Amino acid sequence: MKTAHFALIALLALASSGAFAFDPSPLQDFCVAINDTKTTGGVFVNGKFCKDPKLANANDFFFSGLKQGDTSGSFGSSVTVVDITKILGLNTLGISLARLDFAPKGLNPPHTHPRATEILVVLEGTLHVGFVTSNPENRLFTKVLNKGDVFVFPIGLIHFQLNVGKTNAVAISGLSSQNPGLITIAKNVFGSNPPISSEVLAKAFQVDPKIINYLEKQF
Repeated sequence: MKTAHFALIALLALASSGAFAFDPSPLQDFCVAINDTKTTGGVFVNGKFCKDPKLANANDFFFSGLKQGDTSGSFGSSVTVVDITKILGLNTLGISLARLDFAPKGLNPPHTHPRATEILVVLEGTLHVGFVTSNPENRLFTKVLNKGDVFVFPIGLIHFQLNVGKTNAVAISGLSSQNPGLITIAKNVFGSNPPISSEVLAKAFQVDPKIINYLEKQF
């Protein structure tokens, strides 16, 4: 129970300390997004048309189903994101949330969020987490987190989480954008559509083109 309260406090702190730093600050109480662009009287705000405030209801600010994710995949992890696509009332509010589930040795591979800082609290298990600063330092910051520990990943920096415990792990992340974006490094580099030239990647990584071909087949 205490851990749940701690997670709530962490997320509220994110909302009050800079959630509007990158998403536009709202000029009204809320601006519930609608997907029907043909609706008359709609106002286009932050990439979405807004519902008439008089027609908004509690379901516009509600999501049910933040349950344990499937960790049977190759990475042994699952991320359930609750962003503007799940809660339309998040439009213009500059915040979203994610649940992270890990099997033992499960990994959330190196990735970045181009539009959001992330604050993570561990609810169960033990995670090895870290991020790398930008060029030229490329400095690695890492920490082993246990239940109740909190860690921050600055906006745009490559970061990861690895379950180093013997049991399943669960974490909750708050993100300072309604649409933080996701760039998974390996998938984006070796699984782009169309593919990046093998010559480019071989020279960039200083390896034989055959290795690049092998990596591309994994994605």
